[in-house]
Amino acid sequence: MLLRVRVTLPDRPGALGQVARTLGVAGADIVQVVVLERLGGRAVDDFTVVWPGAARVERLMAGLAAIPGVQVDGVWRAIGAPVAGGHDAELLAQVAANPSDGLATLVDAVPGLLAADWAAAAMVPADWASRAAAPRTEDEAGREPDVAYASWRAPEPPRLPEVTPLRARSLTGPDGTRYAVAPFGRAGLVLVVARTDGDNLSAASFHVTEVDRISQLVRAAAVILGDRLDLITPQTV
Repeated sequence: MLLRVRVTLPDRPGALGQVARTLGVAGADIVQVVVLERLGGRAVDDFTVVWPGAARVERLMAGLAAIPGVQVDGVWRAIGAPVAGGHDAELLAQVAANPSDGLATLVDAVPGLLAADWAAAAMVPADWASRAAAPRTEDEAGREPDVAYASWRAPEPPRLPEVTPLRARSLTGPDGTRYAVAPFGRAGLVLVVARTDGDNLSAASFHVTEVDRISQLVRAAAVILGDRLDLITPQTV
């Protein structure tokens, strides 16, 4: 199976090689390495690896934890082949080529780009931010954000986090689901991307560079789709 392994390690010569060797000894076949951050003598790296399905992930975790200065931030199942930033332009080109299905195209593609489980475009009521912290009446309690479109792996109905204030950020839900949210700036639409734990694996939170990437995709798609976003309606089952 394909796994994403996120580690924080010392930013010094040999540290990356030591992690790579440990992954190899544990039985992981590395297919991609992405450097998310280098700051203050530390680096955050994402490794995408092919891991034998019958092997115990605990062996992998133990090997990494034994390396001095290395911290394992998350190990989770990745869906599909690893992708790089060049795919963002290709996705936006697809959105522009068929704008009538542009929102669905974006929502369906983003989980694969970010090693996430699912995504959804939520329609937040215009007064939701002002009411979020106030006591709600029975009628107001039912006015949760509507779902305009959800990717095929999303739960039904999608579990949406508190998305106000409407700004790009990462957060963790009460059940431990990791989310990244980014507003379109039109019609109260917000893209919600989710990673969930499973199979004794613990997903990493969305890194700031990943949130920035999602935000850039959303802003570009909003420019491409323009007034079409104002015509979006809630998804019907």
